[in-house]
Amino acid sequence: MSTEINAVREMLQSVEKVAVFTGAGMSAESGIPTFRGDGGLWRGRKPEEWATPEAFMQSPEEVREFYQWRRGIVEEAQPHAGHLALGNWSSGDSHHVEVVTQNVDGLHQRSGCSRVWELHGSLWSQHCHDCGTPESDLEKTHCPCGGRLRPSVVWFGEGLPSEVWAESERVMRESELVLVIGTSAVVYPAAGLVGMAAGAGIPVVEINPQPALDSQTVCITGTAAQVIPILLE
Repeated sequence: MSTEINAVREMLQSVEKVAVFTGAGMSAESGIPTFRGDGGLWRGRKPEEWATPEAFMQSPEEVREFYQWRRGIVEEAQPHAGHLALGNWSSGDSHHVEVVTQNVDGLHQRSGCSRVWELHGSLWSQHCHDCGTPESDLEKTHCPCGGRLRPSVVWFGEGLPSEVWAESERVMRESELVLVIGTSAVVYPAAGLVGMAAGAGIPVVEINPQPALDSQTVCITGTAAQVIPILLE
């Protein structure tokens, strides 16, 4: 691993703009179950069965309870050493770092990253399912228009938020190096961002316990908590 670490350090020293693309593996080390992993059932159903507009229309209160349960897990979790190292590094003056994440837990922000684009939304915000008006008070259940408030996360069958997607594409286009951390990059369209960067000739560095990409320039085998503090020290 030391050879790859040194190679990536040299690459980082030669660039200013760095894009960081993260997935569920980044959060799993903080104790947050991966959405499609072995996290068990919730009320006898797979978690992804609750994450649909249809489930919300049929059982809005149960879907809200499901997301309250998920928030409780995240509240007890803490950013790990990799989160903290990335947050500290991104707040420095040597690089311009922007994070594009598939995670909805907010751990990047809690660890000090200030430029974060959440492709799949956030557990910590909600909006009206009917009119789209945002609502910061997570205890409220209804919008003034009469519509029900729902978590501002992207459910199965829904498109990604257009503004966030546009900014994520910009981040990839403008970057000089892409760090891909803790994701198998199989969930589209988000995974297409990595391919877009690689296709444009931008170096891609993968940090994963098991290599998952075909387009990486360098792969460092290991977890985020193990690798990132060493890489960025």
